[in-house]
Amino acid sequence: MRFLTTTALVALIAAPALAEGWQEDYQTINIGFLSGENEQDRLTRTAPLKAHLEETLGVNIEIFLAGNYDGVIQAMAADQIEFAFFGSSSYAAAYTANDGNIIPLLTSQNKDGSTGYYSIIVTRCDSGLDTLDSLEGLTFAFADPDSTSGYAVPFFNLVDQGYDPASFFGATPFSGSHEAGVTGVVNGTFDAAATWQDTDLNGVFQRMELKGMIEPGQVCRIWKSPEITSGPFTARDNLPAEMIEEVAAAVEAFPTTDPEGWDFYTSRNPEDDNPTVGYVRVDHDRYQWIIDMRAWLAEQRRG
Repeated sequence: MRFLTTTALVALIAAPALAEGWQEDYQTINIGFLSGENEQDRLTRTAPLKAHLEETLGVNIEIFLAGNYDGVIQAMAADQIEFAFFGSSSYAAAYTANDGNIIPLLTSQNKDGSTGYYSIIVTRCDSGLDTLDSLEGLTFAFADPDSTSGYAVPFFNLVDQGYDPASFFGATPFSGSHEAGVTGVVNGTFDAAATWQDTDLNGVFQRMELKGMIEPGQVCRIWKSPEITSGPFTARDNLPAEMIEEVAAAVEAFPTTDPEGWDFYTSRNPEDDNPTVGYVRVDHDRYQWIIDMRAWLAEQRRG
């Protein structure tokens, strides 16, 4: 009996410590990413962040992808994922779908301290379509109904500038994603498309050029919006407060902990003199204007 007791004690001492705190209940964390690029590229690009978070937090990280923005929004509302990276408009949609039970934590920051980006309209450089006026009666592709730069901001600004999409363009389909919109422009499916960029060297079509998806010089920008507030990294508010803070801190530390991984994750262009360099903390007040704009857009659709 004494031998068995001693053996049991040694085994107990030698056994690995069980997870403590919130990790006991959340041994896997699901993080949602929007459909701005094809699925395989999203998985590849987010791999360094996934590895960093698993090492830092001591839990498994699952990257949740959906075919459109609403898939991530609804997954958040259904408690299928714990955290998500949203654009400003998709955050507003998720905030509404979750009855306000979602917390914005971080947003990206550029080297010059700015925390915004731009909606742009692109055409084929050889199309002769180089102004908004030249697009009258043609096919203009928005990206996704819940995209800030791919729908809400360009729609709002086009109407404000006298170009009501419903009557000015011949057709206004949704491409389904930013990359699909740019590809459609290159292939001639769309005459123009809405997408985004941070700087003249970093945006959707610039990244597609770097990845070899399109040839350099095929796509040109013909319009740029006022600056848009960058979207937030968010958490469900029914998660443990300690968990939310530790995950936010781990994401915030990623750029300095793994600089090479960060450069890969952000598709940094070595020639870009104002790259995205990290994160800053944010709160809901920063995005209230987006919610107001979405309400205006909904009213226009009802009208």
